[in-house]
Amino acid sequence: MKFIHRLGYYLGGFSIGLIVLAFFLSGKKTSCSYGPEARVIKNINSKKIVYSSEVYSILNINSLDTAKVNSIIKHGDINFSKSETQKKPCAIYYLENVLNSKNIALTIENCDSIATVKTLKILKE
Repeated sequence: MKFIHRLGYYLGGFSIGLIVLAFFLSGKKTSCSYGPEARVIKNINSKKIVYSSEVYSILNINSLDTAKVNSIIKHGDINFSKSETQKKPCAIYYLENVLNSKNIALTIENCDSIATVKTLKILKE
């Protein structure tokens, strides 16, 4: 069998496999979170998120709501050099993101069953 025929059979089977996978995995909440940042964000989002009174006051002053903060957490970047990942009993993570062309920094205390947003800073840049 010539190489071009083998390649055609391979690509045909591969494309059928992709279609079958797309059919079975469509609509399911599958994710590929293998990196440390993605795992931490997924872990935080899987818990109940509580906000400190300081964060609520900053949200009121800047006319933001908790849905925007949840979006910041979901799409944010964790700065591990400013985080305290080995702190017991709850690790503290420093999360950064941009919202409406403003840099936002969150400090999140990630415990076993609850994640608390301790501080929210709107950085000027």
